[in-house]
Amino acid sequence: MAMSPPSNRLWWKEPIARVELIWILIAFVWGLVMFFMMIYWHGAGQQNLSNEAYKITPEAFAEKAQAMTAKYTVREEAGFPVVSPPPGSDVYLIARLWQWWPILELKKDQSYRMHLSSMDWQHGFSLQPTNMNLSVHPGYELVTQMTPNASGEFSVVCNEFCGIGHHTMVGKIYVKE
Repeated sequence: MAMSPPSNRLWWKEPIARVELIWILIAFVWGLVMFFMMIYWHGAGQQNLSNEAYKITPEAFAEKAQAMTAKYTVREEAGFPVVSPPPGSDVYLIARLWQWWPILELKKDQSYRMHLSSMDWQHGFSLQPTNMNLSVHPGYELVTQMTPNASGEFSVVCNEFCGIGHHTMVGKIYVKE
């Protein structure tokens, strides 16, 4: 009976049945396969972004974003500045309740260093319709290399629940030829 203690109190000294040993071996080998596949797909599959993270205060990050916005704003859209920095530059995107700021306008097939940080809570950076997902934390500056390879309008969606206005937290990135 499962509710009563085993008859032999030293159960770990009991021999393991052959079938159970086979299943333990299968689970162990499968675990090793999955572990090494993660390493392989990180490099060969090019699915995971290599990025850097630095401690920063929200105020210091906001200053950097403000400076970039003041320097490269080309127009305004729905009250948000549209920023078009030159290729190869550092691009700053702020996450805060419940917006992504500013709107970015990038050039296709050109590289940028994307800097992300949150001013308040944890947010998720999900670039749609591509498969790019990053966690954005307050107090950290996440830096990743970005090279847009398709032109068009892309949505930045928060995929970490951040409060009552979470569903409205959508930003834009334009990629021009």
